[in-house]
Amino acid sequence: MQTSFIVTFIGDDRPGLVEQLSSVIERCGGNWHESRLSQLGGKFAGLVLVSLPEDAAEALQQALKGLASSGISVRVTPASAVAASGEGRRISLAVLGPDRPGIVREIARALAAEQVNVIDMESEVSSAPMSGELLFRADILAEIPQSASMDALEDALDVIAGQMTLEIDVGTA
Repeated sequence: MQTSFIVTFIGDDRPGLVEQLSSVIERCGGNWHESRLSQLGGKFAGLVLVSLPEDAAEALQQALKGLASSGISVRVTPASAVAASGEGRRISLAVLGPDRPGIVREIARALAAEQVNVIDMESEVSSAPMSGELLFRADILAEIPQSASMDALEDALDVIAGQMTLEIDVGTA
């Protein structure tokens, strides 16, 4: 019987880090399914969904913890067999505007108020081409329940956009 884990890791960014992690997973009989990996602040971090035979789970966990000696911090969490309901509508949000504290908090608060589940989010801060001003950009994939009001969500996001000088475009995904 197979079991699945989510492997969360972070280490100093360097060549070979992914190879080192994937080699440990393969040696323990694991299969790398999905991942989200990224350079952030001089570090390399990621999430990996791994499956393997149940009797190899303990060996995988111990082998991955052994990577600490090479500067990779790893956490292994059993994956849930229950997936999200998928009964809602998929929406996308594109956010752009001057960077300032609180943007993510305010948008997350508006989404939570309508029971919107964030599925995927990528964000970055970069310099504007002409002015050099720091711009915040986020792309969010989310699921809104069928019973939730899209109008109420858009109204709340419009208020945030006005207060924080943001462009928030909502679409279907």
